[in-house]
Amino acid sequence: QVQLVESGGGLVQAGGSLRLSCAASGRTFSRYLMGWFRQAPGKEREFVAAIRWSGGSKYYQDSVKGRFTISRDNAKNTVYLQMDSLKPEDTAVYYCAASSDYYCSDYGCYEYWGQGTQVTVSS
Repeated sequence: QVQLVESGGGLVQAGGSLRLSCAASGRTFSRYLMGWFRQAPGKEREFVAAIRWSGGSKYYQDSVKGRFTISRDNAKNTVYLQMDSLKPEDTAVYYCAASSDYYCSDYGCYEYWGQGTQVTVSS
């Protein structure tokens, strides 16, 4: 069982930065693929980024490549999403999730979810 709690969301101007954190409970955190998803009003939840348990393999949605960076600290049971050069279209609720799969960008693969944190980017 894994419980996830996100933090770090807020209001930022376009071009600014935010760092989201996801604190996980559970002894087997290091075994999970960790992902970030987001959902804007009226839209489906979409994949943003994922990182393998070792931290060596990272995956990104095309629209965030070069702007967002996912990382994890297994000793702290925490995964991060550094978001730079933010755009108004990045506005959404961001969710942290954990999957037992080797790699997956489909939200259906993720067994555990946080409650979400709001990110709002003003123009």
